[in-house]
Amino acid sequence: MSIDSLRAAQSYQAAARIGEGAARADPAPEAKSAGFSTLVQAAIAETSTALRAGEAAAAQVAAGKASLVDVATAVSAAEVSLETAIAVRNKVVEAYQEIMRMPI
Repeated sequence: MSIDSLRAAQSYQAAARIGEGAARADPAPEAKSAGFSTLVQAAIAETSTALRAGEAAAAQVAAGKASLVDVATAVSAAEVSLETAIAVRNKVVEAYQEIMRMPI
């Protein structure tokens, strides 16, 4: 298993299209939240998939069916994906706390 750069490029392109659509038109608030929630759900699903792939690769190397390089690549991709998700979560919590500190 190796990192698929074409898949990453397609994901970035899809995210850019979502951003361009939001910039062109000012949809109703429901549509904005639906776009953001869809983007978040996709990111969570991708993180989950990367973590499962890393676990599967580790199981395959334990069974002697995969190379160590493939496992290291899969685990590294899963680690990066998880760290990104944690960083986004931390920024959301920081933003919420900052909003709560604002005087009314």
